[in-house]
Amino acid sequence: MRNFKITEWCSHFIEEQVMPGDLCIDATMGNGNDTLLLSGLCGEHGQVLAFDVQEIALFNTKQKLIAQHAPENYRLILDSHANMGAYAKEGTVSCIVFNLGYLPGGDHKMATRKESSIQALSASLTLLKKGGMISLCIYSGGDSGFDELEGVLAWLKELDPRKYLVIKSDYYNRPNHPPIPVLIIKM
Repeated sequence: MRNFKITEWCSHFIEEQVMPGDLCIDATMGNGNDTLLLSGLCGEHGQVLAFDVQEIALFNTKQKLIAQHAPENYRLILDSHANMGAYAKEGTVSCIVFNLGYLPGGDHKMATRKESSIQALSASLTLLKKGGMISLCIYSGGDSGFDELEGVLAWLKELDPRKYLVIKSDYYNRPNHPPIPVLIIKM
């Protein structure tokens, strides 16, 4: 078995979930890796909405999508992931991807925060279609602290088990607060 990084672990499940023609959301665009993945998976008849609050994230993502010849099925949105409900209809989204923390190579003061992330996750639940999935990578410690981690994990624990399946994993033997991958499936 390969030694998966968290992004590879989550990508495995995203690849199983997304079908051509799907509507997907990259809630935390960053440098565009997940936007690129989603764009390729949902194809020319699908659509990807990608959110970030930093203009540099939109610039970097656009450059990556162009360089990789991604289908022009994406919309890069300079807005908080907490506002995603204004951009898609309830029950229409196949997959929503979150990477909580800060933009790799960016300003560490511009990290996601507990309040807006929980608001975005709540909106995600209504946007997901039945059988839809949220892929969530929670980075904590160091610059991003533990407030968001603790708040999001407490929120996840309270989700109705008749409506959502929450699968949380750990990189159990890794030092220095490794990221936590989580999948949420709407039943």
